[in-house]
Amino acid sequence: MEKTTRRLRVKRGAEQWRVLLSRFDGSGLSVAEFCAREGISDTSFHRWRSRLRAGGSSKPERAAPAAFLDVGVLRRESSSAARLELTLDLGGGLQLFLVRG
Repeated sequence: MEKTTRRLRVKRGAEQWRVLLSRFDGSGLSVAEFCAREGISDTSFHRWRSRLRAGGSSKPERAAPAAFLDVGVLRRESSSAARLELTLDLGGGLQLFLVRG
């Protein structure tokens, strides 16, 4: 009778993956060698390394609801020489510049 070895799935949280990835960094092993030694799949290894490098968490985050900012009424001082410049900070280093006039 043949024996088959089955690996049990172990659920690891973000902190456990951080520890594993720091061990990998100091191991000097290839990803395949490290994963075989630790009994983890290389797919999970790459997914968690990408997720943690990007600063993400183990669960997808919901986007913040859109907010409305009332800037009041913009009035023109003179009809021909008025110049309007508006800068919107969109977060994440993105800015939107609008210029009229």
